[in-house]
Amino acid sequence: MPKVKTNSGAKKRFAFTGTGKVKRHHAYHSHILTKKTKKQKRNLVGYTIVDNSNMKQVRDLLCLR
Repeated sequence: MPKVKTNSGAKKRFAFTGTGKVKRHHAYHSHILTKKTKKQKRNLVGYTIVDNSNMKQVRDLLCLR
């Protein structure tokens, strides 16, 4: 049987917390920032947890099933 390869893009984009949840960066913080308010940009900094509705897709990309 061949081994299942982890998706290289997903390896770079997702990380795990100590409790096993998957964390991700916020979108919409890379360009076209002049029209966004300071509050919007500040709230897009940092990480957030992947939603449960997307967890199956992320786990498939990271070969964690």
